[in-house]
Amino acid sequence: MAHESWLSISLVYLAAAVLAVPLARLLGLGSIIGYLVAGIVIGPWGLALVTDPQAMLHFAEFGVVLMLFLVGLELEPRRLWAMRRPIFGWGGAQLLGSAALIGAAGVALGVDWRLSLVAGLGLAMSSTAIGLGVLAERNLMATHSGQGVLAVALLQDIAAIPILAIVPLLALGAHADAADAAAGAGWLGAAKAFGVIALIIFGGRLLLRPALRWIAGSRTPEIFTAAALLLVVATAALMQRVGLSMALGAFLAGVLLAESEYRRELETDLEPFKGLLLGLFFIAVGMSIDFAVLMQWPGRIAAVVAGFLLVKALVLWAMARRMPLPLAERPVFGILLAQGGEFGFVVFQGAAQAGVIGAPAASFLVAAVALSMLLTPLLLVAADRWLIPRLAQRRDGPALQALDVPQHAPVIIAGFGRYGQTVGRLLAAEGLAATVLEHDAEQVETVRRFGWPVFYGDAARLDLLRTAGAAQARVFVLAIDDVEQSVEVARLVREHFPQLTLVARARNVGHYARLRQLGVSLIERETLDSALMSARSVLESLGWQPHTARTQAMRFRRHNVALVEQMAPHLGDEQQLIALAKSGRQQFEQLWAQERADAAAQRKRHGWQPEAGEPDDRPAP
Repeated sequence: MAHESWLSISLVYLAAAVLAVPLARLLGLGSIIGYLVAGIVIGPWGLALVTDPQAMLHFAEFGVVLMLFLVGLELEPRRLWAMRRPIFGWGGAQLLGSAALIGAAGVALGVDWRLSLVAGLGLAMSSTAIGLGVLAERNLMATHSGQGVLAVALLQDIAAIPILAIVPLLALGAHADAADAAAGAGWLGAAKAFGVIALIIFGGRLLLRPALRWIAGSRTPEIFTAAALLLVVATAALMQRVGLSMALGAFLAGVLLAESEYRRELETDLEPFKGLLLGLFFIAVGMSIDFAVLMQWPGRIAAVVAGFLLVKALVLWAMARRMPLPLAERPVFGILLAQGGEFGFVVFQGAAQAGVIGAPAASFLVAAVALSMLLTPLLLVAADRWLIPRLAQRRDGPALQALDVPQHAPVIIAGFGRYGQTVGRLLAAEGLAATVLEHDAEQVETVRRFGWPVFYGDAARLDLLRTAGAAQARVFVLAIDDVEQSVEVARLVREHFPQLTLVARARNVGHYARLRQLGVSLIERETLDSALMSARSVLESLGWQPHTARTQAMRFRRHNVALVEQMAPHLGDEQQLIALAKSGRQQFEQLWAQERADAAAQRKRHGWQPEAGEPDDRPAP
C-alpha cells in the first residue's frame, strides 16, 4: 500500500511540474510561477491530490539547503570576507529597517507589541529560494543587483541565530512564572548554536578535505556523490538540532570547500538534486497557501501583503540609491527582497508553539508570506514589461558622454562588449581611428574607466548614425550581442548607408542566415574559430603534426561556412535545414574517409611507414 502511495505521489508531482512549468515559461511567466501554480492546483484547495503540504514542504526545503551549499562553493573565504561590509551593512540595514517599520506600524494600529515584533521579524525576511533562483534563471548573479541580493540573503540566514533565540523569550511576559527556566533555555540554545557553528568552521577545515580525498581514492563515483549529499545533510542536521537555519550551515560547509580541488566535482554531483528539490519546494509553497484564511479575511490579508511589500520596497529603494546599483537593476533588487520568505514560516510556527502568538495569527501571517511569494514572479514580469525598459532609457549617476558632435572616423563599431573590444584593440594597434557606440550605460562607464572613448547611444537610431559619420565612414562593425537589435541595425545601415562595408558578428546559424538575407556578406560566428582552435589542440594532443591539424581545421571551416551559406536561404524550413545539414555532414565525412583510404593504399604500394599526423593515422569520424 505504501509502495502504491509513493508511486501515486511521485506521479502527481512530476506530472504537475512537467505540465505547468513549460506552459508558464511559454507565457513568459518563468518557471517559479509555474511550480507555484502547479502546487495550488494539486493541493488541498485545488484538486486535493495532495492533502499534507506541510510534510512535503519540510522535505522539499532541502532544495534551499543544497542551493546555499552550491552558492557557498562559489565564494572563497577571502571573497566572503571581502563581502563582510555589504553583508552586515546593507543586509543589516534591510533586516533591522524593515522589521522596525513593520513592527512600529503594527503597534500604531493597536496590535499587541509581541505580535507586532514577531510579525516584523518574520515579514522582514525574504525568500532565499526565489531570490537566488530568479538570479540563476536570469544569469544575474554576477551583476551588482545579484551581489546585493546575495549579501542581504546571507545576513538573513545569519540572523536566524538571534531571531530564534529571541522569539521564545518574548513569551516571558505572558508566563512570568517560567521566566528563569525560559531565559536559561534561551541562553543555552544560543550557546549551542555558536558551538555548532564553530564545530562546522574549525572541524570542517581540518576534516573535510582529508575525508573527501580518502573517498575519492576509492574511485567509485556514486560513493563520492553519496558523500557529497551526506556532507550537506549532516551539516543541515547539526544546524537544525540547535534550532538554526539549515541553509546557513550548508552555506558555511560550501565556503570551506570553495578552495578545494573537489569543488567542481561537488557542483556537478549536486546540481541535479538542487534543481529538482527546489522545484518541489515551490510546489509545496503553492500547496501550503491556506485559502480558508484568505477567504475569511481577504481584505486584511490584502492590506497586510500590500503594506509590508510597500514598507520593504521603500527601505530597499532607499538602500539602492546609496548602493552602486544601476537604475535599471533596482526593480529586480527590490522585488526579490520585498517578498516574504520561507524562514518566516519557521518564525511564525515557532512563535505559536512558544505561546507568543496565537495559532490563528500564525496561520494569517503564513498565508500573507505565501501570497507574497506567489506575487513575486508576477511583479517581476510586470517590471520587465513596463518599468525596467523605461528606467533603462534614463541615466543616473555621472553623466555619460552622448554623441552630439559629428564624427569622421573611417570605422564605426556598434557594440563594445568582449567581441567589439577585440576588434577595437586591433584597429587601435594599427593606428586606425574608430567611433564606438554602446547602448549599455554600465558598460560605457566600465570601458571608459579603462581609457576607451566610447559614446553612449543606440545604434538603431538613424540620427545617431548620421552624427557618428555613417555617411562618410568606410566600414561598419556590427558587434551587438542582441540578435533582434543586430538585425534591425543591419537593416538600417543597408537601407540608408549602402556605401558602408558591413562586418558583422553572428551569435548562431539563425542569426547568420538573417544577416545574409539582408545582403551582409562579411559575417563571423562568434564561437566558430575558438572551437576550431580547441579542436586543433585536441588533434595535436593525440599526435597530429601542428601543420596537419591546422590544415584539417581550415578545411573544416571552409566546409562549414559553405554549408551554412547553403542553408541560409531556407531559414524557417526546418525539414529542409535538417536534410541539408545531414547531407553536408555525410558528404564531408565520406570525403575524408576516402582520402584516408587512398593515403593508406598509396603507402602500402610504396612500403612507407606512416608518421604521426598522417591521414591514415586519423581515427574515423
